Amino acid sequence: MSGLREIIVCFRNVRKDYGATTIVPDFSLDVRRGELVCLLGPSGCGKTTTLRMLAGFISPTSGEILIEGQDVTRVPAYRRDVGIVFQNYALFPHMTVAKNVEYGLVSIGMRREERADRVQEMLLRVELQQLAARYPRELSGGQQQRVALARALALQPKVLLLDEPFSNLDAQLRARLREDLRNLIRNLEMTTLFVTHDQEEALTLADRIVVMNKGAVEQVGSPEEIYDAPATWYVAQFIGQCSLLEGQILDGTLFRTDDGLTLPVSGQAGKTTAIIRPEGVKKAHEMPAVPSQRATIEASDYHGALTRLHLRIGASKLIMDSQFPVGQKPIPGEQIDIVIDPGGLRFVPALQ
Repeated sequence: MSGLREIIVCFRNVRKDYGATTIVPDFSLDVRRGELVCLLGPSGCGKTTTLRMLAGFISPTSGEILIEGQDVTRVPAYRRDVGIVFQNYALFPHMTVAKNVEYGLVSIGMRREERADRVQEMLLRVELQQLAARYPRELSGGQQQRVALARALALQPKVLLLDEPFSNLDAQLRARLREDLRNLIRNLEMTTLFVTHDQEEALTLADRIVVMNKGAVEQVGSPEEIYDAPATWYVAQFIGQCSLLEGQILDGTLFRTDDGLTLPVSGQAGKTTAIIRPEGVKKAHEMPAVPSQRATIEASDYHGALTRLHLRIGASKLIMDSQFPVGQKPIPGEQIDIVIDPGGLRFVPALQ
């Protein structure tokens, strides 16, 4: 996303308390025009509260929220020019698809002819023009989701907010609709904030990901930065699979785990946590120049093209994704010679 693009949404030291309980302690973030930013974290981490403060449904305890440079912190929701798609879509059951999409346009006083054109345009964009006369009960979950999206976009908002819009859909439909949504948002250059607890959704949809933990921001970065260079052990274990090994870097050349496993590295001496992704663990013959380790297989999970092995070396546990010939799936109890790719090692501050 170009650094020259104008900032559309700005959170400045936003805090939200409920009595003595702090939900969001200090949240700051800039979102640029056309950018799709994902707020990612487990239930209760403050991501939906943050989204609802931007929408105007909740007032922050302190701090400022700006849209296109205007302070909207105390501006009511209906005057903020944001569109929102809720988790349950919130469609009006007594209205047709077309009337649902038209609803917001009526409320802002748009003329009938303009409303008809806008509704047709939105239904074309979400490929539902042939279902305009149907009612929500006559639609699939995916179709309802697209109606909710069309209704939000019909108002041509400055910002689109998505609150876990795929959570009620099956896995196959989620994957297809994610692609549809990403293409639509890109074509419209719509500034979007997306809330999810699903790491796959965040990695496939977002330009930037904000990883949240107990209301605080752990890391902000592109999907590649978040996955390949996590800033903390929390980010590492929340995004994708990984192994966390506690130990020390000795003399800047050797990492030794607390239980004695040693790995050649290059890094600053001191106590640290090593992060190893499954793809960083390989069969010994794949990297003959790297010292090998003999590991015991504790579990073997078939995932189609890849088999995921859960390995143990002494007290250290590792995860490995690899391919095995048909009929030669490793079984628990067997041993395998592996190497840990030094280029795949990442280090973060030691676990507290």
